[in-house]
Amino acid sequence: MEWTRDMRYRKMAEVADDEYLQLLEQTDKSPWRQHFHIQPPTGLMNDPNGFVYYNGEYHLFYQWFPLGAVHGVKYWYHLTSKDLVTFTPHGIALAPDTEYDSHGAYSGSGIVVDGELNLVYTGNHRTADWERIPYQLVAVLDAKGDFIKREQPIIRGPEEGYTEHFRDPKVWYDNGIYYAVMGAQRHDETGTIVVYRSKNFKDWEFIFELKTAYTNFGYMWECPDYFELDDHDVVLFCPQGIEASGDQFQNIYQSGYLIGSLNKSTFEMTHGEFTELDNGFDFYAPQTTVDKDGRRILFGWMGLPDTDYPTDQYNWAHCLTIPRELTVEDGRLRQRPLKAWESRRGEVETAEGYAMKHNIKLHPYEGSCYELIVDILENESTEFYIELRVSKKESTLLIYNKQERRFTLDRSESGQLCQEVNGTTRSVVLDSDLKQLQIFMDESSIEIFLNDGERVMTSRIFPSDDARGIRTSTESGQVYFKFTKYDFQEKQY
Repeated sequence: MEWTRDMRYRKMAEVADDEYLQLLEQTDKSPWRQHFHIQPPTGLMNDPNGFVYYNGEYHLFYQWFPLGAVHGVKYWYHLTSKDLVTFTPHGIALAPDTEYDSHGAYSGSGIVVDGELNLVYTGNHRTADWERIPYQLVAVLDAKGDFIKREQPIIRGPEEGYTEHFRDPKVWYDNGIYYAVMGAQRHDETGTIVVYRSKNFKDWEFIFELKTAYTNFGYMWECPDYFELDDHDVVLFCPQGIEASGDQFQNIYQSGYLIGSLNKSTFEMTHGEFTELDNGFDFYAPQTTVDKDGRRILFGWMGLPDTDYPTDQYNWAHCLTIPRELTVEDGRLRQRPLKAWESRRGEVETAEGYAMKHNIKLHPYEGSCYELIVDILENESTEFYIELRVSKKESTLLIYNKQERRFTLDRSESGQLCQEVNGTTRSVVLDSDLKQLQIFMDESSIEIFLNDGERVMTSRIFPSDDARGIRTSTESGQVYFKFTKYDFQEKQY
């Protein structure tokens, strides 16, 4: 189906109940609906937004176009959780229903101000000539659980010297001052981050661009995030328009970080190189918050813009990652699955032994939704292979080359393929020899944590229902594995 502009900007208020019920039924028929990842009831989800801890609960939102697997007029969908493991859906929190967000409630963040939960987001407005005007807006949670929008924007349009691509505010409070960073595009079509500040959360002034060594690094920077972590300053952002280089920057758009020291007076940052947050196929637009215990927690969008997925035929697309705890170790961000997720573990199966050449099947168990921990106790091979979601015709292949310390994810035979950008494999070179993999396998996704979160690879896969087996083999030599598998069969979303 060809989506016209009018179809993309049709709002939920114009949709009859029976029409939306048909969409729900169509989505429910999809063979790739997830068991334990947050996913939309229908339509397309993208960026996680507004992630914040408030009054004993976590509030998490995501961008949502309800009517199909395309980018159309955006809403914010609302979830809450006590533990970041089990979530309660609350439906639409922000709708595109004012002059300032008439064509979409775009990305933003949450912050508690004077005991109230505030959402700060970009309102997308189009003129009659289809000129985009971005406004930065605020909505406040009231006693009834509704988000009430302020009548006027806190920032009107882009600053001089920047294009209409001026969005995604992330707000924080530091020493009596509120700050906001936003993604922006300069008139010379280079990307950057702009910085605002306010003493009262009502009156905001533009102060600086964030000054980094990356002055010409893509044509737009989206979804910026700033935080302090383990005595370091960390900036996350998503540059668009970076050319692939070796194993780096293989996806259509990138998501990564800088670590260093930020001068809060000038917003000049000394830092190391830009490093990708995730080395898989499908990861973008992450957002973080501090949990009730002071830990920095991240959710990412398990998807990419401008990319077709097999679920599109069922009028839905995308999901969020599981939550990850961030730390800084050896000058690099380390990402670990949130420990509270161990409470989801069901029946456990273990197996251990040697894998050798000729596709030796190591263990008998099967399944489609699980957590799998693979400990590599001895490795005398030049290269070994682990195949997941295996059937006669399909498998998701993991390859480790010991000499190069190169780990590769190959989804060329994982079932129905996504629209591919730069091939069907992704690789990363590890800092140290591979000792452990922690893998979260859902109906249509895989998240791989290497060496206790040293690297992460996140990808969507779309296998057939009978692709459930696991097998191992080596190129030469032998490997002694220990496998621990926990069922994750209880369906939540």
